[in-house]
Amino acid sequence: MRVAFTAPAAVLALAAGASVSSCAADGGAGGRGPEVRGRATAPVERLRVEVLQTLPHDPEAFTQGLEMAHGTLYESTGIAGRSAIASGRPGAPPARRVPLPAPLFGEGITVIGPTLWQLTWRDGVAIERDTGTLAELRRVPYDREGWGICHQPHRGRLVTSDGSSRLDFRDPATLRRKGSVVVTLDGRPVDRLNELECVGDTVYANVWTTDRIVRIDAGTGRVTADIAASGLLGAAERRRGDVLNGIAAVPGTGQFLLTGKWWPKMFRVRFVPAAHAPGPSGAAPRSPAAIVRTPAAAVRSPTTFAPSPAATVQSPTTTVR
Repeated sequence: MRVAFTAPAAVLALAAGASVSSCAADGGAGGRGPEVRGRATAPVERLRVEVLQTLPHDPEAFTQGLEMAHGTLYESTGIAGRSAIASGRPGAPPARRVPLPAPLFGEGITVIGPTLWQLTWRDGVAIERDTGTLAELRRVPYDREGWGICHQPHRGRLVTSDGSSRLDFRDPATLRRKGSVVVTLDGRPVDRLNELECVGDTVYANVWTTDRIVRIDAGTGRVTADIAASGLLGAAERRRGDVLNGIAAVPGTGQFLLTGKWWPKMFRVRFVPAAHAPGPSGAAPRSPAAIVRTPAAAVRSPTTFAPSPAATVQSPTTTVR
């Protein structure tokens, strides 16, 4: 997930074509190239987010990784000297928070039973932690830039991203690479893959610098759905914040938590067809804004969400990847 140093206002340009020199890997930044495995064999679904609940989020959190497990939300934040790992109830102040020593730059996280992995960006290490205390257990070498990570337990592997169009498959105990797949949409590579969330054989990925999420068949690399997540923040909130980054499945619900870097809010959402989703009053869908339909009190979930008041937004002085 990396440093790009873009002005917050520039975030409004959902520029999938922007140059990403720090993220360039095997997929390259151009997103154009030879057609590769993963060519579409069925229509790609066009989806958008429907907001079910709005929750407070720490506006000082430069979110790099987000995951729900056993009713607890884990969040990894970046920037050297300010990176941390935190856990607690969604929408509530963290119950635990452990800073990373400088110059480590925190990145994606994933939970594996009683432990979790936290990646770092360009530091060449991944950190294994206890999920209860967040205490560091060990460090292992990591051979690429660390961006996103998620766990496919039924496959016995981790899935990681490095800002390119490639997903790597890794051993859950050692993080050694076991294989990879190139992610494609209509036969063309999709690069800038960022924060990841695994749901069965499916991987959801934020696409860096955009308000876009892609749903990926991890077996073939084919994008099966393109999800629009724009319109979640107001204009003033967006100027103070940075890009969408952070997706966590809420187990057993078919819902997700979404947030971004320096965002004052987190959203519980579901993904619905873009062409058929009604607006709040039943009118034609509003494009490209997110749909807000269900009041928070009407949402049922096995996970407890804190009804905390919204946090005060503080404007950051710098913007990082």
